[in-house]
Amino acid sequence: MKIIRLISRIIIGFVFIFSGFVKSIDPLGSAYKFSDYFQAFHIGFLKLLSLPLAILLFTAEFISGFSVLTGFRQKTGIIGVSLLILFFTPLTLILALTNPVSDCGCFGDAIHLTNWQTFGKNIILLIFILILYLDRESVKSKFGAPREWLITIIVTILFIAFSVYNLTFLPVIDFLPYKTGTNIPEKMKIPNGAPADKYVSTFIYEKSGVRKEFTINNYPANDSSWKFIEQKSTLVKKGYVPSIHDFSIVSMDNTDITDHVLNNPEYTVLMISKKLKEANPGHLKKGFDLGSCCSTTGIDFFVLTASGNDEVKKYQNGLKFCNTDETTLKTIIRSNPGFVLIKNGTIIGKWSWANLPELCILLKKTDRSNESIKNNN
Repeated sequence: MKIIRLISRIIIGFVFIFSGFVKSIDPLGSAYKFSDYFQAFHIGFLKLLSLPLAILLFTAEFISGFSVLTGFRQKTGIIGVSLLILFFTPLTLILALTNPVSDCGCFGDAIHLTNWQTFGKNIILLIFILILYLDRESVKSKFGAPREWLITIIVTILFIAFSVYNLTFLPVIDFLPYKTGTNIPEKMKIPNGAPADKYVSTFIYEKSGVRKEFTINNYPANDSSWKFIEQKSTLVKKGYVPSIHDFSIVSMDNTDITDHVLNNPEYTVLMISKKLKEANPGHLKKGFDLGSCCSTTGIDFFVLTASGNDEVKKYQNGLKFCNTDETTLKTIIRSNPGFVLIKNGTIIGKWSWANLPELCILLKKTDRSNESIKNNN
């Protein structure tokens, strides 16, 4: 029994630590997932709570796993993982049955699982947690309650500080497709021979006021008594999807400038603000000042946003504003505003508003080698 309990501790401890850790690397990504769920369940008014709830959740996961694995306040940790699994197991069953959001987000963007895979994972974890829970009274304190609580509190504070750092200065590990060094056009290509989407076509015919659905194999091609109504195509198998498939930049006069940006042999700076009204005015000004500096030195500078024209008009300052899909912008960089430097379609550097270097000065001084920029990233 001791061996089974030890195995259960190791599995539960590592899984919950890993789950909390990868989400703490990308707090905004976890907040976006909460927002998706709130929208799917028609409780969008809770959107403002997305970020604090995300931090609360992944901190609870990490600390519970830490306690179970290390033995510091182990009984408390067992109760913690038990409460989490009891809440999320029925929830993931509902998600699997209804599929309002395709990816559960339980391991952030590090590992993607379907809702059914997540539910199956939770059932397996539930078995190990049940073993720990039934034997929880045998757990003894190793170093005394005061010392263990102190260590646990210190770890909690350090963990939250780590997540705040990632929230402010961009994730220390970029799990998303637009990481530094990525060539965007290459990631948009579909390899030769890659599987395509598969559809099944059905045909709706009507006869004597009764409508019936046929397939390509049995539709009444030679029976004039049937009247054709419509054709429907249903996706039965998803084909290959490149890691970047939704990148486009459209100027405010509806001109697509995507190719111009991706094929520019010189540096281009992209200031990204998914919603201008949601960004701090001071942070926006910092970016606009950079844009003015770039404009005077001949460096292309574009402000990419999903804000509508009426909102953009409030910021008429001579800079080039463009429209890009909001989900794409949130995927490119976890900051509002954030800044991306590209050359020949390759991402050279990424910065949040908090750690934006004197980029304009840097670009003027550099010999325009990628390495020069990377060393200042």
